[in-house]
Amino acid sequence: MSPPLRVAVVGAGWSGCAAAVALAEAGQRVTLFESARSLGGRARAVPFDGYILDNGQHILLGAYARTLDVMRRVGIAPDQVLLRLPLQMPYPTGCDGMNLQAPRLPAPLHVVIGLLRATGLRRADKMSLLRFSSAARWMGWHLHQDCSVAELLERFDQTERLTRLMWRPLCIAALNTPPDRASANVFLAVLRDSLGAGRKASDMLLPRVDLSALFPAKAAEVVTRRGGEVRMGVRINAIETCRHGWNLFTSAAEVAEAYDAVVLATPVLQSAELLRGHVDTSLLENLGHEPITTCYLRYAASLRLARPFYALADDAERSDWGQFVFDRGQLNAADAGWLAVVISASSDAIAQGREALGAAVAQQLAEALQMPALAAPQEIQVVTEKRATFSCTPGLVRPDNDVGLPRLALAGDYTASDYPATLESAVRSGLQAARLVMETAP
Repeated sequence: MSPPLRVAVVGAGWSGCAAAVALAEAGQRVTLFESARSLGGRARAVPFDGYILDNGQHILLGAYARTLDVMRRVGIAPDQVLLRLPLQMPYPTGCDGMNLQAPRLPAPLHVVIGLLRATGLRRADKMSLLRFSSAARWMGWHLHQDCSVAELLERFDQTERLTRLMWRPLCIAALNTPPDRASANVFLAVLRDSLGAGRKASDMLLPRVDLSALFPAKAAEVVTRRGGEVRMGVRINAIETCRHGWNLFTSAAEVAEAYDAVVLATPVLQSAELLRGHVDTSLLENLGHEPITTCYLRYAASLRLARPFYALADDAERSDWGQFVFDRGQLNAADAGWLAVVISASSDAIAQGREALGAAVAQQLAEALQMPALAAPQEIQVVTEKRATFSCTPGLVRPDNDVGLPRLALAGDYTASDYPATLESAVRSGLQAARLVMETAP
């Protein structure tokens, strides 16, 4: 029996944590490095004046099989930490929106019945959606030649109203890229696992605990319980090959530390920096990025919306308007009174400054929910992840986990996949990277 590998996992985001868990479970000696003081990377808890909020609001899908499985493996019961809702797109009552909710029926009946019962859509809109869904199924949810989402919708004669109320907000939320620049094939993959999936797979899952507690914290516990080490606040500055694997140079020591294998789960540009001189890093360096902004607004703890979340009417002329609002108090009692408004692809929104953006979002909520008091929150916190996701453009070539170096693999939601940058793609990539370094070990 071969001795265990000494493996360095660099980066404790969701992909790095997934890789570390898989390696630890396989009996390898894992050291998990994280340069920050918190776990989770771009999906983590953030303290604010005595409150614990997240650096962004996330929705998972029932189709996120790898994510749900790895959560169970570290001792987390998904049904206890996630609010499961049927597939839906609800707008506030009284606005010029729609309300579609899939009933708990077998697929594809759940979508068909949900569409027939939907309010706010005209007959032409519903027929347009049904035709599109049928054609997408027939195509296997994939185009031979990728194009933009806007071109895809035009090709299949989607109505202006359906595009405005459903396709555009879904595209921006899922791909964090506007429809005129977003990949139709990646969008179709998302629709395959929502509109085109089984009823439970299409369910929407909202975290009831903070994002670090949702998986990364338990993953770190598994690593240490199985004899590994988690080193926070330690940055890897350089890597180099050595006789038995890799030397890592940390910010805390001048002497290199030797490992048999390495999983690089750092942000894409940091991975490019570490790999420069070892391989061609152009695929990593040329990935564009999109920000996501979440505006947290605090009101009286008695505030409660009629639903856990709403879609918000889109206005192409208002870059400072959010696409979705979440009632955090319905997810976690400790967050009572907090509303979270998500602005995806928020480059233009953040250019005006945090105070102006927070005020604009508060006014948007007051008008959309017909609650004037929402225009004056007690507190506003604006959190922006400037490189939240890669720009998910048509025909984009993404790097593989295997970069051609012995016993080294990349992990991250940006690696080759039919999914956009999601928690599921991060977890899948981390698990694949763990398999690769174990398969290529001597």
